[in-house]
Amino acid sequence: MPVDGERSWPDATEWTGKIYSEGWRTADGGTSPVIEPATGEPLAQVGVASPADVERAGARAALAAPEWAAAAASERAAVLTRAGHALREHSEVVRAWIVRESGGVPAKADYEITAGLDQLQHAIGLASRPPGEVLAPRVPGGRSLAWRVPLGVVGVITPWNAPLLFAMRALAPALALGNAVLLKPDPLTPVSGGVLVAELFREAGLPEGVLHVLPGDAATGRAVAADRHVAMVSFTGSTAVGREVARIAGEELKRVSLELGGKNSIVVLQDADVEAAAAAGAMSSFGYQGQACVAAGRHVVHADVVEAYTEALVRRAQALPVGDPRIEGMALGPVISERQAARIEWIVNESVAVGARVLTGGRREGLFYPPTVLDRVDRSMPTYHEEIFGPVAPVVPFRDEDEAVEIANDTAYGLTAAVHSRSVPRATALAQRLRTGMVHINDVSAKDAANAPFGGMGISGNASRIGGTASLEQFTQWRWMTAPGPL
Repeated sequence: MPVDGERSWPDATEWTGKIYSEGWRTADGGTSPVIEPATGEPLAQVGVASPADVERAGARAALAAPEWAAAAASERAAVLTRAGHALREHSEVVRAWIVRESGGVPAKADYEITAGLDQLQHAIGLASRPPGEVLAPRVPGGRSLAWRVPLGVVGVITPWNAPLLFAMRALAPALALGNAVLLKPDPLTPVSGGVLVAELFREAGLPEGVLHVLPGDAATGRAVAADRHVAMVSFTGSTAVGREVARIAGEELKRVSLELGGKNSIVVLQDADVEAAAAAGAMSSFGYQGQACVAAGRHVVHADVVEAYTEALVRRAQALPVGDPRIEGMALGPVISERQAARIEWIVNESVAVGARVLTGGRREGLFYPPTVLDRVDRSMPTYHEEIFGPVAPVVPFRDEDEAVEIANDTAYGLTAAVHSRSVPRATALAQRLRTGMVHINDVSAKDAANAPFGGMGISGNASRIGGTASLEQFTQWRWMTAPGPL
């Protein structure tokens, strides 16, 4: 079925019902429909990679990897440069697919495209980065060198909430550093997170066999994590699934990079600019329907300003139209699935049943869940503890900074946070007490940058990071060589 903005790229007759592994080919696992969450209409059919498909792709990637690793850094960088040109050229089509397949509004799709381009641009620099160092030899006149080499084949498993961005975030540095890749996009967004990615790199001239795109469900993901050719798995998704990926990969002693969930706080101190803090809070909880690991799951607000802050947050929530993201002016589209909508509904209803109060929102229509603000939230409620992954802002008051830190740290997660105060030193001092991998002063909780080490503490990950020089550490390994004389 054509998607708005779709012209002749990508040619649907080539990829419909197929997987990408040395070109488009029929999958042993059959096909699966792609459904538009806003309308329930089918958009496309994609192939489903079976474990046998994954095995064949892994074997072919292992054969292609050494030649790709041996290619000049300038050659690898040129492929990524051309992929960026292709993404710009086809941005209208990519944008339409993200909107219709994931339910995000156009601004969210534009962000993914821009951020994906940033990931490609930064990875180009990684390709030519000095790979190692000369060490002091232990033998007079000898040589001792250490340098980083590609891992070989990297498995990349991505979620549905930012399908293009999360594919590029792992794929671009892995390729730039000389690895081959098995990419498994989420079955809810296999086109914007997989099909389009394959076509961009095919157009860029990436050698055959270096990239394989294998849509599928949990069985496909398990096969990627377990495949004997895969040296490392990069996974972005829920903590529950991340544990399963780590278990499977760990049995073969593979490296695993996990970017998982979060229960993130926006802390609003007594001296904060309340309107600015509420604007950041609304963006952090309601942007893309709250479907982000970095979304704000708690608004921890000083008791002296909590009333003013909550009123400002409610005003902003009520000013956000909800509907089909293709309609101009919509601020929120649908959540991704009935399962997710029902979970959000359960979390809110259970919290209300034990004392939380809905100040706005709280009732869905199909997959459309309105921006919702809750107050009177405490530790007895699922809105306090659970990662909601929906447009819900629970407000929790505090009396002093020690209590604010206690509330923000009262979770097994530790991904990100934001602290608001007119005094940056004061906010910084409090931020340093938060148990999170990332923290932002007078800003949103939901931030990302291609040159920054992205990741969390606790059950938000496994202490791995991706982005910036952290990608160099993730997608290569050290090799040490000595010689008694000149090399």
